[in-house]
Amino acid sequence: MRQHSSLSDLSVPQKRIALFPGTFDPFTIGHESLVKRALMLMDEIVIAIGINEAKQTFFSLEKRLTTIRNYYKDESRIRVESYEGLTVDFALQVGAKYILRGIRSVNDFEYEKAVADLNRTISGIETFVLFTEPQLTHVSSTLVRELLRYGRDISEFVPAGMKW
Repeated sequence: MRQHSSLSDLSVPQKRIALFPGTFDPFTIGHESLVKRALMLMDEIVIAIGINEAKQTFFSLEKRLTTIRNYYKDESRIRVESYEGLTVDFALQVGAKYILRGIRSVNDFEYEKAVADLNRTISGIETFVLFTEPQLTHVSSTLVRELLRYGRDISEFVPAGMKW
């Protein structure tokens, strides 16, 4: 005999939250593209600026937080936070079941796969990757910082209206 399910048996779909971790020093048009595309798949994106004291940054943490928050101030589905420690621990803290990563090259793939496998093993959190749009594969925060160090204009490599 077949049992009928009641409303209480139906599971409520959980909000799909993805954590997008990085240093974002600075946040580039490549990052912006990944966020825009990920919003088509997720209900919410948490842009998570990792604090790594060993890493020398060009912009202060406060400047990066403020700049990215101001840029997305009208997008209710995006939060911008900072964290220390393991990315998966912070993902669990903010309720994210997914980690978003971008891949520009084969070299990125090898590294990201190893980290994704480790993260899934220790936390159950899935990583999904979006390939960088072909016209943006040359854009990286490292190269943009190099331009900044030499006083060059970076406006074509950061989102329009984002003030660094």
